[in-house]
Amino acid sequence: MKPLTDVEAMAVIKESITRIVPDADFTLVRPDDRFRDVLELDSLDFLSLVELLTERTGVRIDEDDYPQLTTLADATRFLVGRSGEASGSGP
Repeated sequence: MKPLTDVEAMAVIKESITRIVPDADFTLVRPDDRFRDVLELDSLDFLSLVELLTERTGVRIDEDDYPQLTTLADATRFLVGRSGEASGSGP
């Protein structure tokens, strides 16, 4: 798998959230907002998001990683970084 770009990672995150919350309005969510709060994702929604992100990107997301998935910007950085590691081109 090739590393994700920021644009690809953000698109996967938004598409995955939209599968869980079809009426999610991303105009309300700035990159550094806690998207779970703004979009009213509960714990089960968040776990569904983690599963979708793993399926769609191949990036393993452990419970210890959840704090890195609080904002769109953080989640994007996380996926880009992990996808780079998974492909062998990361740090």
